Amino acid sequence: MTLPANENDRAGVPDDATLAREAMAGSVQAYERIYRRHAPRLYAVIWRICGRHAARAEDVLQDTFVKAWRALPGFRFDSALGTWLQRLAVNTALMELRARGAMADCESGDHDLEALAGADESARCAGTGLDLERAVATLPPRARAVLVLHDIEGWKHHEIAEELGMAVGSSKAQLHRARGLLRKRLGESR
Repeated sequence: MTLPANENDRAGVPDDATLAREAMAGSVQAYERIYRRHAPRLYAVIWRICGRHAARAEDVLQDTFVKAWRALPGFRFDSALGTWLQRLAVNTALMELRARGAMADCESGDHDLEALAGADESARCAGTGLDLERAVATLPPRARAVLVLHDIEGWKHHEIAEELGMAVGSSKAQLHRARGLLRKRLGESR
């Protein structure tokens, strides 16, 4: 017995390539399915890059899908649709950060750092996801973007460097910086 490759095959739902072709032909319904399928994951990446700012992340997500709709006729199927959308989402998030003043405005600032550092020890634990998400949000934007793309999304340094317009060594340095700041902010002694 041969099992379907994924749950979409089981449900008889068209795969991404089929939906992309239908959307290219003008099917709004196919594009809505693409949106519903990919929006949650893209939002999570964008939300982290934007420092946990929900409104900014929602705006960037919408901008991403508007750009995707316009660019879809040029999609060449060289990569998976999800990969293409993720690259577009990351680019859109980074452009939003740059537009906020060389990425400085998207930083959470000293107030959030003080709140994190001043939290009662019994109320926080260095291993909790909430503390980690808060600490990631307080990182400088470029360091945060490199950390999210490398450690969370699994990108390679050469991909990050290309995407962020920096040298591979700069990507590695930003990742090292981000990890050091996280250790410090989470109270680890290293």
